[in-house]
Amino acid sequence: MTFNDYPWRHWRALRPQASALRLGDDTLNWQQLCERIDTLAASFVAQNVQPDDGVLLRAYNNPQTLLAWLALLQCGARVLPVNPQLPRELVSALLPQFSLRHALLLTEEQPFDNLCALALKHAERVAEATWQPERLATMTLTSGSSGLPKAAVHTLNAHLASAEGVLALMPFTETDDWLLSLPLFHVSGQGILWRWLLKGARLTVREHMPLAQMLAGCTHASLVPTQLWRLLNDDEPLTLKTVLLGGAAIPVELAEQSHARGIRTFCGYGLTEFASTVCAKETDGEADVGSALPGREVKIVDGEIWLRAKSMAAGYWRDGELIPLTNAEGWFATRDRGELHGDRLSVLGRMDNLFFCGGEGIQPEEVERVIIAHPHIEQIFIVPLDDAEFGQRPVAVVEGHDDFDVTQMPQWAMGKLARFQQPVYWLMLPTSLKTGGIKISRRALQEWVNAMLKG
Repeated sequence: MTFNDYPWRHWRALRPQASALRLGDDTLNWQQLCERIDTLAASFVAQNVQPDDGVLLRAYNNPQTLLAWLALLQCGARVLPVNPQLPRELVSALLPQFSLRHALLLTEEQPFDNLCALALKHAERVAEATWQPERLATMTLTSGSSGLPKAAVHTLNAHLASAEGVLALMPFTETDDWLLSLPLFHVSGQGILWRWLLKGARLTVREHMPLAQMLAGCTHASLVPTQLWRLLNDDEPLTLKTVLLGGAAIPVELAEQSHARGIRTFCGYGLTEFASTVCAKETDGEADVGSALPGREVKIVDGEIWLRAKSMAAGYWRDGELIPLTNAEGWFATRDRGELHGDRLSVLGRMDNLFFCGGEGIQPEEVERVIIAHPHIEQIFIVPLDDAEFGQRPVAVVEGHDDFDVTQMPQWAMGKLARFQQPVYWLMLPTSLKTGGIKISRRALQEWVNAMLKG
């Protein structure tokens, strides 16, 4: 689909009175939504936000965050959303390379040096930036799981291409409603936003309430398997029809129980650099992540997954320049190990994560896929512990629920893993390493494990 104006204005022209957005208990139609965006955008222009200005947005998901995001895009700004839980010192160290002029902090903290502090105000409408689909619109930090985060820069068109590919597989119509269940500082949250805008459907933004209450009236959600398990086990009425699952292996039983409740489940493989999902499928109990979605291409080179797509970032932003993502062949080398069986991709793990124990290669993700099947484990990470005799030994760092007893895990895992794969220690995930994002840094986990066990 091609837009000649900002998507919210497009839908206002076609269906001004149609329900567009639920902010808590308030519902806005497209006409009302555009009025809110216009007054906010006008206030940002009055605060000297100009087209192509870089703006730091440090906020959690809430109605104000969403409206501010859309208003900044309407100003033509280049938005850098940042997790409020990222340490201020790290953010301060990263900011100079991102060419920012302004900061909108919807948190209780002091302004950042050298950035003009923006405020949420209302003003009479003025002329804003015109719709330019190839304008650089967002800068999204990579997970930083193997180093400092980089900022992947996407155009408006790249985000729409991402949405179009996903919705070629998943049913989502103008009468449906997707809960903004993931943060906008992560591409998974941004993916929800652009699918809503592509289809002119309804989006729900709620905060400070249990997930089941947030989902009231929603037909679609992006969840991790544990969240869906809990919803099904609560046995409360659900309006959900479709769930996009991520974050862990998808048990067959979960897909079957969901189907019995009238909920279709999908899973896939995505990257920050590709504005969310690249491959996907309806869950079927197999370990692969499905086929490349329309507008994406996948191939395997020397065991590594290479990608290219319309949704690919224009580059990494560094000191006012875009650093290309692609190699000499025009592909993005992911550093993920994978295999193609027909057109279906299996992701084996990060090439950077592979380590050796007594000459045996251990791919952490392979071990994690076995252990996550334990009914009381929510998260599992296998990290290497330096060892004089073996080189490195595997250590399990886990998070559990329902009176989880980590001391029982060595016995549980004994018959399920090869001897060299069996963790020599089982540790509980410390609260200090939960950053509030989608991913936890493996490097930070490895440093913590080695400091604790060898210190």
